[in-house]
Amino acid sequence: MQLSDIREALVEKGYREFLRPFELNIVGVRADSTIPNRFDDWINVYYRNQDGTWALHTYPATTDPGTYWLENPLNPQGTAILKEGQYLGSHEIGLHRGKYMALVQQRPVTVIRDYDRKAVLDFMNGKEDRGLFGINIHHALAEGTTKYVDKFSAGCQVFANAEDFNLFMQLCYRHRDLYTNDFTYTLIDQRALARATKKN
Repeated sequence: MQLSDIREALVEKGYREFLRPFELNIVGVRADSTIPNRFDDWINVYYRNQDGTWALHTYPATTDPGTYWLENPLNPQGTAILKEGQYLGSHEIGLHRGKYMALVQQRPVTVIRDYDRKAVLDFMNGKEDRGLFGINIHHALAEGTTKYVDKFSAGCQVFANAEDFNLFMQLCYRHRDLYTNDFTYTLIDQRALARATKKN
């Protein structure tokens, strides 16, 4: 994944980019797939170094709920699938389900409610819902790499590998110490990235 393509995709959509040293741009890229339960998406984190050069970290993740929650929604209207978009100041460092430090939702986001209770991701036909739903950014298993999403996401953005997540949190702590405990999360799809790649 090329940084130039990610940046071009954000420009194309008119999204904000953060330019101060070590100020994080956190960009999820959703794979062009409706098959659930896979860590087939990516969470990208990029920022300027002190000398003005750019750094990019790309981590395997899921931006979609697992099969269990698609078939057994917590909400009667359906399981939450985060809608593509940019959510300014949407997250902060806090406790995920009271267990460990992660990025937790602090401002409203928009989700699509997948209400058909089938193990297929439906990004188009569900009902939009906006609010505070606990759409956090966290890891799956506490050690190693998790193979299947299962119960680890009911709409959260979840890292497949625990060590990747720990490195990500180190970047988040530095951002918080330099600026504020406010993090913007941006979600784009693979097709937007493909268009940017062609452009570049």
